[in-house]
Amino acid sequence: MKIDDVPQEQNKTLDGVRKAVYAVGKDGTYTTVASDGWNAEEIVTTQAVEEFDRLANLAKKEAEEGLTSPLAFHMYQNRMDISLLSQTTGFFQWTIKRDFRIAVFNKMSEKRLQAYADVMGIEVEDLLSVR
Repeated sequence: MKIDDVPQEQNKTLDGVRKAVYAVGKDGTYTTVASDGWNAEEIVTTQAVEEFDRLANLAKKEAEEGLTSPLAFHMYQNRMDISLLSQTTGFFQWTIKRDFRIAVFNKMSEKRLQAYADVMGIEVEDLLSVR
């Protein structure tokens, strides 16, 4: 897109913060331009956040019922999915899915719990519950 075409539609999800986007200048080279965002971006971001909230609420309910571990709740609460959690922890996706099982989670090593807590920016004690 050209510099003059960079959207400035006051995206509410950016909360007044401008972001840099690439655009083609008059000389044909790419440059960064400050943007207030655009409506389509706001709609998609809002939908993604609502979906993570829905998944977190579902995981919380299932954890309270003993059907899954609190790990799933905290993952969604932190706007993560299994793929992102795998990338940030270095754990295989299949092992993360296994850790969702309450019997496995309850026997998890302190080191593994700490790794999950570290990437989510919470304490291990918080990871153990869905408060």
